[in-house]
Parts: sequence; structure tokens; C-alpha cells
Amino acid sequence: MWEYIVVAIGLLSLLTAFAFAMYVKRRDQGEGLMVEIAGYIRHGAMTFLNEEYKYLSVYIVVVAILLYVGSLFSQGISGYTWIAFVFGAILSALAGNVGMRIATLANVRTAKAVEKDTHSGLKVAFSSGAVMGLTVVGLGLTGVSVVYLVFRNIVNAAELSNILFGFGFGASSIALFARVGGGIYTKAADVGADLVGKVEAGIPEDDPRNPAVIADNVGDNVGDTAGMGADLFESYVDSIIATIAIGVMFAAVAGDIVLLPLLIAGIGIVSSIIGIFTVVGLRNEDPSKAMNMGVIVSAVVMVILSGVIIYYLGPSGFPIFDRTVPWYYVFIALISGLLAGIVIGFATEYYTSDKYKPTQEIAQASTTGAATNLITGMAVGMLSTVVPIVTVGFAILIAYYLADLYGIAIAAVGMLSTLGMTLSMDTYGPVADNAAGIAEMAHLGKEVRERAEGLDAIGNTTAAIGKGFAIGSAALTALALFATYTNSFPAGISMDISDPAVTVGIFIGALMPFLFSALALKAVGKAAEDMVNEVRRQFREIKGILEGKAKPDYNRCIAISTEAAIKKMILPTLLAIVVPIVVGVIPGMGAKAVGGLLAGSIASGFLLAIYMANAGGAWDNAKKYIEKGNFGGKGSDAHKAAVVGDTVGDPLKDTAGPSLNILIKLMSIVSLIFASFFVL
Repeated sequence: MWEYIVVAIGLLSLLTAFAFAMYVKRRDQGEGLMVEIAGYIRHGAMTFLNEEYKYLSVYIVVVAILLYVGSLFSQGISGYTWIAFVFGAILSALAGNVGMRIATLANVRTAKAVEKDTHSGLKVAFSSGAVMGLTVVGLGLTGVSVVYLVFRNIVNAAELSNILFGFGFGASSIALFARVGGGIYTKAADVGADLVGKVEAGIPEDDPRNPAVIADNVGDNVGDTAGMGADLFESYVDSIIATIAIGVMFAAVAGDIVLLPLLIAGIGIVSSIIGIFTVVGLRNEDPSKAMNMGVIVSAVVMVILSGVIIYYLGPSGFPIFDRTVPWYYVFIALISGLLAGIVIGFATEYYTSDKYKPTQEIAQASTTGAATNLITGMAVGMLSTVVPIVTVGFAILIAYYLADLYGIAIAAVGMLSTLGMTLSMDTYGPVADNAAGIAEMAHLGKEVRERAEGLDAIGNTTAAIGKGFAIGSAALTALALFATYTNSFPAGISMDISDPAVTVGIFIGALMPFLFSALALKAVGKAAEDMVNEVRRQFREIKGILEGKAKPDYNRCIAISTEAAIKKMILPTLLAIVVPIVVGVIPGMGAKAVGGLLAGSIASGFLLAIYMANAGGAWDNAKKYIEKGNFGGKGSDAHKAAVVGDTVGDPLKDTAGPSLNILIKLMSIVSLIFASFFVL
């Protein structure tokens, strides 16, 4: 019975997302230049996505064939895994696609709504975010539940885990392609537009005279919307899958501890829907307070309902390993993850919002030049790792000592349980950003532009909070997957650090996030060079652009970003898949070395991801703090220095940083699927 209730909740989430989508579509989109600009953005976003999907379709087919062939040579890979892989990949791509389509409709409608008042703009932008948030959790919960329901009665526990890992493999690999490809696209355009437009030509941000400005706005959708949707879809499903996999170690495939993560995710959806309607219903002059209230309401409802369901399922406890764990131990483990996510979210807000000292210090440092801006921003990013690391450390210890490995996994589910709400906040950001750009380009007036820019500034912080949730949950989920891997062999794996294979594995694993990030950042740098040269060429050769008498060639800049993103997303993603397999099959390395690889990648990837995401967010909001009139305002020397810092931080926070949380989980899942091929 419970399994079908979970599926019903997943479908409820999708129906609610559809209702919000219809609300957004019915809003007034304005007229004239507003509609024309929004059309360019929508066309560019769909052009990129369609091109990306051509490559992803080939990848899905090739990997599905390899998984099927692998199942013929090893009993460790189920003959059904390839089916789950394809299903997970399709849903991951769909999650991002749906959210992006609505976002490209909502941007111009938000700009039009802001003409009335700030709350009207917030309502449209946040409703668009709700479509993404509820679509991701609805597809995620429904997808995992369907796979579980279909296969639980026809395979054994080990095979069921392998099939579920196949679903996660599909979701994670598509998410990494989408995150890296979208990140390269958006930051190539953004950096190119900033360096030539704002720094060299001295024209405002989102000025229609800048040939790269439409590509920049397109990038907000393909990177921060479609990419983020696929990213958090895989985070969400991987946390559920890891918990189910650990659960089947201790119980039959239909045991209560196996069903619990599905039920908790369902409760999270109900809680998120309540939180979303709280935000939409609150008329508050400060939109950030409305969204914070939505987070709090979601969390409180989640705590109450999850406590009830955990007690109902296990009033006398849950069988975990060789002991019975009291129901309230599991409940506390779950809550430790939820609270850790909230703490990480608020810590991220502290280090990235211009309301607080760290970002203001970066703005002040800009008064003495770009070098001091960069130094201070790097320091803020490094300091911002302390709270998340300590918080996740406490959550791990509490969860483990209360409910063993299952406790860690259920804590990850708890952290992402209200994802529908937090992702709504996250996706609100790029919609507000686009709305501010349209207000600028369509000359809607100073008051409208300032309201839209106010929503945009909040969006930068909500986006950073969303990245914080994703990164924190990645650490817990990856640790749960790592524990599953070490227990997937009949005799287990000895992770003795004095073993050279383990040590070498740790070093290779610690290297992977740096190598991956280097490839992603180089791709952005090269594409940005091409964009800078193209913008300079157009300024030089197309007479009358800067006077507003000639129309720039926007399509050429869109083509440059698209080509760079498609070509450069392949190598970093394939590394995550190939390296664990290569390490596992090399004589002298094998399964123990892969264990070390996973441990090293989790430690360095978690830290590096937090550093890059928060430093980039702080640099961005430091620039916006100056643009509000502080330290000389727009056009001042401090502003020019802050633009440099923002430009450096862009690929950190939107390309390399958020991709790392997918990297460490994808490596873990690949290791689990192909473990039977590794040398013991």
C-alpha cells in the first residue's frame, strides 16, 4: 500500500507543477521589444538544448549497450540494469528541460509584473521556480518508485541494488553532461560580455548593444536552470537509492527500512508544496524573508510528519545489522541531515549575501584594485568551508552512532527531503536575472529596473544556498555509496591506509576534482577568448553598434557558446566514468585502490566545491553591492575591480564548483556497478 501512496505523491507533485506552469503562461508577457528579446533568449536556449541532446542520445545508446554486454560476462551486473540506466537518463534530461522551458516564458512575464510591484514579480519568478522544484522531485520519486515496484518481486536484493544503481548512473551522467555543458555555455558568454562590454566599452550590464548579451541570458537558462535541474534530480534520486541499497543489506526487499526513504521523500514533497504556497501567499516587501519563511515552514512540517511515519512503521524499532535500532534513533538521524542542510544554507547566505560582512569586505577591498578584491574573495571562499565541513561531520557522527550506515544514508535523504522548496528558490534566481536583463534592454524605466535588480540580487543568494544544499547532500550521499561499495564484496574490503594500493587510490581520488575543474575552467577560458574576440570584431566592423544605430549579430555569439560547450563537456564527464574502472582493473590496484579513490575524491571534492561556489557567489554580490551606490557606485574604480572579481568567480560558481558534487557521486555509482570486474 505505502509504495502506491508514494507514487501518488510523486504524481501530485507533477500535477502541482503543471498548475504553476499554467499560472506563469497566463501572465502578461508585455509587448514590443520585451517580447522580441525574450524570443531571442528562448530560441537560443532551445537551440543549445536540442544540440546537446543529439550527443547525449548517442551516449545513452552506447552505454546501454555496454551495460547489456557487461551483464552477459558478469553476474554482478543485472540484465535489467541497462533499462534502468536509460530510464534514469531520460528522466534526468526531462527534469531540466521542463524547468527551462517555463523559465524562458517566465523571465519576460516577471519583468512585466515588476512594473506593478516587487511582490508581483516575485510571485511570477518563484512560481516558475516551483515548476522546476516540483518537477524534479516528482519525476525523481516516481522514477525510483516505479523501478523498485517493477523489479522487487523478480530479482534478489543484490540485483535490485544493481538495477537501482543503473537508474542513478543514468541520472548522474546526464546531469554531469548538462551541468558542465550548460556551465561552459553560460560562463563563456557571461565572461565575454563583461570583459568587453563593461570593462572595455564601459556600457552597462545587459545592454542590447553588446553582441554577447543575449547569449549571456540564454546561458542563465541552459546552465542555472536546465543544468541545475538535472544536477539536483540526480542528487535527490541518488540519496534515495543509496538508502534503499543499504536497507536491503539488512532486510528483505520489501522491508520497512527499504520503504522508509521513499516515504520520507514523499513527505518532503508534501512539506515543500506547503512551503511554496507560503512564499507565494506572503506579501512581504523583502522577498528573501518570504522565501526564508517558506524554508522554515517546509522544515517544520517535514519534521512533524516524518516523526509520525517513522514511529508508525517501527514502534518497536528497525533491524539494522545485528541489533534493533529504536525508531527515534532513525528519526534523529534523519533530522540531523535536515538540520545540517539548513545550517549549510544559512552559512552560505552569510558568506555570499551583500547584507553581511564577508561580501562587504570584498567590496571594500575593491577600492584598492582587482588584486585585493581577488585575494579577499579567495579568503572568504576558503573560510566558508569551515561551517559546512563541521556541520556535515557532526551529522555523520550522530547518524552513524545512532543507526549505523543506514543512519548516514537517511540523513542525506533528510537533507534533500525539502528539495522541492529549496530548488524553487534556486531556479527563481536565473529567472529574476533574466527579468533584470530584459528590463534593462527593453528600457522599462529606472524604477522597474531597480525592482528587477533587487529580485536578481536575492536570486544570487538563493542560487548559492541551493548549491550549498546540493554540495552538502553530495558528501553524505557519496559517503553512503562508498559504504555500500566497501560492503558489496563477500569478504568486504580492507581500507588500510598503509596499503600502497589504497594510498595511491586516495591520491588519484583527491586529484580528480582538481583535474576535472581544470578542464572545465580551461574550456570556459578558451570559449570566453573566442567570445571576446567576436564582440570586439563586431564593435570594430559593424558601424553604429555603440551608438545604437545598428543591430549586433546575436546569433554568432550564441553559436560560439554552443559549439564550445558541446565539444568541451565530453572529456571531463568521461573521466568520471573511465578512471574508476581503469583503477579497478589494473593488477596491483584493484578494488582496494578504487575504495581509496572514492575516499579521496569525496574529501577534496567536497571542500573544493564549497570554496568555488561560495567565492564566486561572494564576488558576484560584492559587485552588486558597489552598484547600489557603495564605494563609488557604477563606473568607479572599485566597480571595475569588482567586475574583474565577478568575472573570475563566474566559472567557479556556475561551472566547475557545482559539477563536483555530481562527479563524486557518479564515480561512486560507476564503481558499484562495475565492482564485479575489479581485481580483489
